[in-house]
Amino acid sequence: MTVDDLIASVRAGEHGTSPAELVATSVFWLHHGTRLAGGNTTYRNQYVLVRCGRSFGACAFEAGEIDPDICRDASGGTLDDLLRTGPLPLRIAALDAYLAATRPHHGEAVELPAGTPEERARARDAAIADLLDIAPGAKVALIGVVNPLVAAIRERGGVCLPCDFNLRATQWGDAVAQTMTEVLGTADAVVATGMTLGNGTFDQIVHRCRERDVPLVVYAQSGSAVARAFLGAGVTALSAEPFPFSQFSAEPTLLHRYRAAAA
Repeated sequence: MTVDDLIASVRAGEHGTSPAELVATSVFWLHHGTRLAGGNTTYRNQYVLVRCGRSFGACAFEAGEIDPDICRDASGGTLDDLLRTGPLPLRIAALDAYLAATRPHHGEAVELPAGTPEERARARDAAIADLLDIAPGAKVALIGVVNPLVAAIRERGGVCLPCDFNLRATQWGDAVAQTMTEVLGTADAVVATGMTLGNGTFDQIVHRCRERDVPLVVYAQSGSAVARAFLGAGVTALSAEPFPFSQFSAEPTLLHRYRAAAA
């Protein structure tokens, strides 16, 4: 199965209510920056979000890829319209909203505590790293670099192989690979962000992990319900964090952890 296959099956009505019967009441465009205390990296993130009823779908995108006018153009359209004609990040957000609406998240609930951005980021990334089952010295490809997650992998005995389109070095000066090929070919396990859904690399990562028979853990704000559909079909475990994300609140919030065997 690929992301396009999943979209086609949703549009064909194979997952319940037809997306042609569901309306994207609101489409949001968000842009924010974050620099955690003690760090030297400013994370700059852009998201497009789709609201359908009680559900929100989300997808991060690269700078300049989507214009804020998309909020005007897409709001009020059916989810089928967005799945059919939108740019890829909007299609992922619409797909995420649809799958979250038809099957709300029900994984192992992990409460992220109230606290500072640093405290909440460490708690979130520890919860993600706990999904890894690795031997000491195992090489873990991290596709989409977040410094607290680098630290969490190392604390569990892993050797982190960082890869990111936009970063050149980790907080500790480690070189960050710019392409996935080198890390996917040598890793004993892979941890990938949901943003790979929005930039079109997710299918390649799933295929390579299947081919090499290595575990794939996805940490998803982008497309958390989309990534869930691949549990047992290339994705080994998932940390799903639907909107509103932890960085937008100082209060307790939930993420949902899944493992393929329990999917």
